[in-house]
Amino acid sequence: MARHSKLQKQVLSLYRQFLRAAQDKPGFIPRIRDEFRANAAIKKTDVMHIEYLYRRGQRQLELLKDVNTKQLGSFSKSKEDS
Repeated sequence: MARHSKLQKQVLSLYRQFLRAAQDKPGFIPRIRDEFRANAAIKKTDVMHIEYLYRRGQRQLELLKDVNTKQLGSFSKSKEDS
């Protein structure tokens, strides 16, 4: 089995934390899985982008842990912005 880098271990830990935090909130787990799977296609050599997403994920996790959080918002680029 291949060894994981420190950053990979951090991302996997973040994923597990998200799943634990979402257990009490219906509809969040599929969204979390989809988001992580979509970003799994990012090249391992694109460390800056991965670190950015990791920090963003940490902030979102803090919001998810908040008792008052009922849904996660998302921002997506419109086709005109691309």
